[in-house]
Amino acid sequence: MANFANTTKPTPFGFFDNDTEFQTEADNVVTFIKRKLGDDVLSVELTQKQIWASLEESALEFSSILNQYQAKSQLVQFLGMPTTGSDGTMSGSEGKYPRENLDFLTRFAEPYASEAGIGGSYNMMSGSIQLVKGQQDYDIYKELKDSDGNQIVSSSFNGTAGRSPRTKLKISEVFHFNPQAAYRFFDTTSAINYLNNEFSFESFTPETIFYVLPVFEDILRAGQLDVSNRVRRSNYSYKVIGTKIRIFPKPSGENPRKLWIRVKSFSDPLNPDYHDDTIKGVSNLSDIPFGELEYSNINSIGKQWIRQYSLATSKEMLGLIRSKFSNIPVPGSDLTLNGGELVSQGREDKSGLITQLKEMLETMTYDKLMETAATRAEFVNKQLRYVPMPNGWAIFTG
Repeated sequence: MANFANTTKPTPFGFFDNDTEFQTEADNVVTFIKRKLGDDVLSVELTQKQIWASLEESALEFSSILNQYQAKSQLVQFLGMPTTGSDGTMSGSEGKYPRENLDFLTRFAEPYASEAGIGGSYNMMSGSIQLVKGQQDYDIYKELKDSDGNQIVSSSFNGTAGRSPRTKLKISEVFHFNPQAAYRFFDTTSAINYLNNEFSFESFTPETIFYVLPVFEDILRAGQLDVSNRVRRSNYSYKVIGTKIRIFPKPSGENPRKLWIRVKSFSDPLNPDYHDDTIKGVSNLSDIPFGELEYSNINSIGKQWIRQYSLATSKEMLGLIRSKFSNIPVPGSDLTLNGGELVSQGREDKSGLITQLKEMLETMTYDKLMETAATRAEFVNKQLRYVPMPNGWAIFTG
């Protein structure tokens, strides 16, 4: 009888054919399965290659289930990384314990940072509108221009190299506001501060007197002045409707200044304003670079599961073979084969083994391990409360 190593194409896919431990296991599993199926009493209609195919299928099934649960625990750590390993195949990350990172959380928070104007993946553009005396309404798309006098919506600053400018703009900030209210009482040239100083009232003229006061005093005073400006004076404000921006108060003077505005284009999730290879990286379970586990790295627990699954697969296969001939005529009677029973038993055994493995792995996901560790720490803390301490004090070491 030829052994595994000397057989040409012994398994359908050949994933483990060069693994010396798999080669030894393959020869042994033939004896194991045939004896379990009663070959010593009645010949088992299975060839070596069929049993080896069952062994390969079992190892692949075990590898797939473990990779699924590894991905369940660590998918967020792999998101965005290359989908292929150093050898160009979708493998190389299986059976490893990657370092934790916060890339998923920071990427998830980028839109919020972008809205707040403190980060994100899309550039902002600054431009100006030349104000005209007596005119309040201006078209952002036509009159907002860059430093060279080009319209922002069609300038080279809008979009990235190699792509046409984005046509939809969003205003992020309008630099049109009255001076900070705090300047009114911190201003060294304020006539009010000089008068306050002369009459021994509180003042903030650094050249004469400076009072050390709590910060809330500054906040309350600034708030009072700001509300006063809003109610009693023509306040600096603006309103955006469609493509137009209306500013208040109405520009006056012969040579009004420019109105500076910071805008950004609406986001394209697949085309940020910088080259980002992570967009084409790992995005879901189907493209994590997990290959088959090396058979030589599987411990005795896993190998025993593979043997039992190989037996169940072989049992199902034998049942299918025998089901082709339900009855065999013999002298004086018919011999009934147990094909249907074997198929049923084999499928039931396979289902039970998969369920057992998944239930065990469900308790070993990283989230469950953290819960278990936290529960254990809580129970240890409760137990230590009942440990007697001599004279009310004790030091434990070790």
